[in-house]
Amino acid sequence: MTIEEIWDRYKSTNNIEFKQKLIEEYVYLVKIVAGRLYNYYNGNIEFDDLLSYGVFGLIDAIEKFDINRGLKFETYAQIRIRGAIIDNLRKLDWIPRSLRKKAKALEEVVRELENNLGRTVTYKDVAKKLNIDQKEVEELFKEISIYNIVSLEDIFASGNDIVFRDSYDTPEGQFEKKEIKSIIRETIDKLPEKEKLVISLYYYDELTYKEISEILGVSQSRISQLHSKALTSIKSKLKHIGILS
Repeated sequence: MTIEEIWDRYKSTNNIEFKQKLIEEYVYLVKIVAGRLYNYYNGNIEFDDLLSYGVFGLIDAIEKFDINRGLKFETYAQIRIRGAIIDNLRKLDWIPRSLRKKAKALEEVVRELENNLGRTVTYKDVAKKLNIDQKEVEELFKEISIYNIVSLEDIFASGNDIVFRDSYDTPEGQFEKKEIKSIIRETIDKLPEKEKLVISLYYYDELTYKEISEILGVSQSRISQLHSKALTSIKSKLKHIGILS
């Protein structure tokens, strides 16, 4: 029986056996998503926990997937899996308050500088504004990288799409989705070249920090800094126009 036939049987009968076959067929997607996210948590979260959260996302994706819409299930499922993992991490509230405070303060500085300068800010800009050494700024971006990734996952997902929301099924929702995609692309295009490349390699080519570091010839720590700074700029732009609160 082909995977297409299994999908047809499951959607027409809702038989648990066909659902189980689909879970077994696509469980590898959970391992991929959980593995990529695990890189950022520095031992704060058990990998098995991420897998468990991800399986719930996969099941949700299988139940809600419309085989008649012409979407690729693998793309849809990875977004649902990632969303389930992030939702559960948010409930755990494992990110220290001090880190959240630093991240929000830095976002405010970046947003203020970008509004005043009319361009993407540099480490030097932030260092001058905060009256600290540039190395301290780079370390700060590295420190908040986990928070940035977790908080931005709601709207910025891997692949070529934004997170699926139930409201996107409406004409108004589809328009909103296109607008958000357009704004994010425009914001990415204005990033410094290295930051733009990191975002592209990570989200679109789905490479790991290690693979990106080998391509760019810099340390994984440096990739983390560039990624964090790029996400801070993107979040600043989205907050400025009201997409993020």
